[in-house]
Amino acid sequence: MRWRGGRESENVEDRRGRPGGPVMITGGLGTLVLIVIALWLGVDPQLLFNAQPGGQPPGAAAGPDGNAGPEDELKQFVSVVLASTEDVWQAQFREMGRDYRKPTMVLFTDQVASACGFTSSAVGPFYCPPDERVYLDLGFFREMQIRFRAPGDFAQAYVIAHEVGHHVQNLLGISERVSRMRGRVSEADYNKLSVRLELQADFLAGAWAHHAQELQNILEPGDVEEALRAASAIGDDRLQRESRGYVVPDSFTHGTSAQRVRWFRRGLESGRIADGDTFATDDL
Repeated sequence: MRWRGGRESENVEDRRGRPGGPVMITGGLGTLVLIVIALWLGVDPQLLFNAQPGGQPPGAAAGPDGNAGPEDELKQFVSVVLASTEDVWQAQFREMGRDYRKPTMVLFTDQVASACGFTSSAVGPFYCPPDERVYLDLGFFREMQIRFRAPGDFAQAYVIAHEVGHHVQNLLGISERVSRMRGRVSEADYNKLSVRLELQADFLAGAWAHHAQELQNILEPGDVEEALRAASAIGDDRLQRESRGYVVPDSFTHGTSAQRVRWFRRGLESGRIADGDTFATDDL
């Protein structure tokens, strides 16, 4: 993927090395209060003592030659990708006669506090509609390479674009309409709505790539295959088969590998938001 030298977004908030935000451990009663609060929230109190105020966050330190370490380069990469999504969706919303509010990307380590609650990095990258933020532990990219066997910078860009796709859905009111159905329908039926929401986010990730290629010529040979491999690797059927040895379709919340690949590819080929209405088709 051609990304070096690209514009970096100003909407990246780096919380790495800070458990859910800036924490200062001063000792005495303050320390005891923080530990009690941590236990009440279900957080390992030891995390509070791992903060490094006044220093660089873990994983962001410079290398032995004084140059930026790999996590700093990753931060630059995600900033460029986020900027690219800003350029694409601002233009698309302008064509629809709408204003595009840029989301903020929060980089964190291990655990993070958001308007959606206190969350572990084990859930993977996520978008929180109430605060319009994308949350990302950069360690997930290593997991993509090792666990999911889906390496490559464009595979990583697909992940970011998918989460930004949820932001687009939020601005268009789609996420809220799905959320209102929680509790009104059965769990299995709500899971089906969730699948459609996720597949649409895959489509929107593909639509971003379509327009980013037109605007910025970002694609290199093999990039599309990287994204398709990543989409396939995180399909519900594949993940369940690897973890359980069998699949339970009624519990799917993101779609099968084939569905995720299909909708990302459809967005990449089309680029038109109107072509990505996963809620109006029986052919997912």
